[in-house]
Amino acid sequence: LEFRRVLFRSVVSMYICPYNTSWLLAQRYRFVPTGINKAEVDLRNVMRMLWEQHIVWTRMTIISIIKNLPDEDLVIKRLLRNPLDFKQVLKHFYGDEIASQFSELFKSHLVIAAQLVKAAKNGDNKGAADAEKRWYANADEIAVFLGKINPYWSQEDWRTMLYDHLRMTKSEAVDILTKNYAQGITEYDEIEKQALKMADVMAEGIAKQFLYRFEG
Repeated sequence: LEFRRVLFRSVVSMYICPYNTSWLLAQRYRFVPTGINKAEVDLRNVMRMLWEQHIVWTRMTIISIIKNLPDEDLVIKRLLRNPLDFKQVLKHFYGDEIASQFSELFKSHLVIAAQLVKAAKNGDNKGAADAEKRWYANADEIAVFLGKINPYWSQEDWRTMLYDHLRMTKSEAVDILTKNYAQGITEYDEIEKQALKMADVMAEGIAKQFLYRFEG
């Protein structure tokens, strides 16, 4: 990431002041330590991939449900693999029991989301309101759970992040439902940024809690 930043600054410098190359030459031989070793980088990449898949398959599920696409069941099935993939990563640090508990909580998060979209599509306001209430209650459970298993994960921070995630995902679904596609794409871009933030928070917390596994 730091290399990309340096490269970006270098390119910008060339365009802003193309005849002044002294700063660019200095940057070429500059070494900036990141403070993150390969093991942590690998963990971050895995978490980012899982959170990316989480939001991608959520979006595809929303579209399949609203548009009555024939792939709805297959898409939902793939979406529900996401909590199991998280479990496979987390169990290496927390063991199978804790990883399974997280997987079940995360699965509920996705199942309730699908129920909310279906209720909204069918004009079932009461069902949608009930699903949304359960959705936020589930987010509370996930935040409490994460705060308990890792001292570097703040329960309040996770609650805030998950609430933001729910709010934006609901807006995305509403945009698709009302055919406000341009806004839905804009919303998705924000969802992606926020999901990557959650991925990094998750990876950083694990690296700090299990520091001995990331040394050297």
